[in-house]
Amino acid sequence: MSELSDYYEQIKDCTRCQLYKSATNLVFGEGSETADLMFIGEAPGRNEDQQGRPFVGAAGQLLNDLLKEIGLKREDVYIGNIIKHRPPNNRDPLPDEIEACKPYLMKQIELIKPKIIATLGAHATRTMLEDKVSIGQVHGQTIKNKNGLTIIPIYHPAAALYNRSTIDVLKEDFASLRALLDKGKTEQKDQQPDSEDKYDQGALF
Repeated sequence: MSELSDYYEQIKDCTRCQLYKSATNLVFGEGSETADLMFIGEAPGRNEDQQGRPFVGAAGQLLNDLLKEIGLKREDVYIGNIIKHRPPNNRDPLPDEIEACKPYLMKQIELIKPKIIATLGAHATRTMLEDKVSIGQVHGQTIKNKNGLTIIPIYHPAAALYNRSTIDVLKEDFASLRALLDKGKTEQKDQQPDSEDKYDQGALF
């Protein structure tokens, strides 16, 4: 059993806030446990609550499509939420609910060690930046939070379902994610010693 799976077993019966009383399932998260890119949404909706999986409704399908456009699949990234249980009637999560659940998310980040965290929507962005920022002002920007994590705020895919003009902005922000991932891989490759150089140097002695 992986560390992440073991951690799920530890928290799956969580009762730290009142949300568990009305929820069907705890939605832990899913994807690659060694992902370079991690998406963090707000909270599970009705479909997610029923299936125990994140982003499986219409917004999740749009997320899949956006990932496909930048050459990624759900299996390549990790997807989670600030809140693990669905708030009643999909209301916004309350501050005490966020505080109760946030340690779980931070532990997931610690175990996965993503290079980039894309926060989907205002609640996820404000939680990870610990600042009451406007998603409209910061989306697409690369920001280091107080813990040194690289955060890129992005509109929630659900926003594009209600306002189709947002889809173009989302596509641009996803293209920025791809560019940042590629930049990180190039820099990592440049830092590695050239095997041929090592061989040639060794041949001199």
